[in-house]
Amino acid sequence: MRKAILHLKKTDPVIAEIIARVGPYRKATSEVSFHSLARSIVYQQLSGKAAATIFGRVMTAAKCQDCLTPEKLLKVKPEQLRAAGLSQQKLSYVRDLAEKTKGKLVDFEALHTLEDQAVIEHLTQVKGVGVWTVQMLLMFALDRPDVLPTADLGIRNAMKKAYGLAEAPKPKEMEAIAEKWRPYRTVACWYLWRSLDGPAAL
Repeated sequence: MRKAILHLKKTDPVIAEIIARVGPYRKATSEVSFHSLARSIVYQQLSGKAAATIFGRVMTAAKCQDCLTPEKLLKVKPEQLRAAGLSQQKLSYVRDLAEKTKGKLVDFEALHTLEDQAVIEHLTQVKGVGVWTVQMLLMFALDRPDVLPTADLGIRNAMKKAYGLAEAPKPKEMEAIAEKWRPYRTVACWYLWRSLDGPAAL
């Protein structure tokens, strides 16, 4: 990690200033699994508190204490999952994930051996799983060092503020700014999130 910090300080004075202000790099990590991706789907477009409540009810309905599995989720009747608070759309998403995982179309063990783009292609075959969701898994679960989530609003706003831009940058502009951060764009993004008081979380 020291190598990454030194590289960013040397190549970008804006990030160097943020690093000095924020302090040591302390990225929380999580595992990539059916449980974590199902949780990400449930959390989409909801406040943390509301999402946690709904996911807790889903876990209860599936009779899971600590880890949700495809088999347990698929045993729960759709109306029970709707009663737990899942929208019809998210219900279809988590069931699609469960069916594809059970059928071996999604292989979480294989993700560790795949390149970043291949991971994105592998997981976005699931309904409701977009590029941003997979990028968060790449950064926080698979610990990939060079991910730039151009669709992330926090990163866009942090870039606008840090670089004194008139408006939040578009993806191509973000890529141009971040080019100098390679191969440590994940680390730079963590600092940008922290510059706005807190990184994104799964």
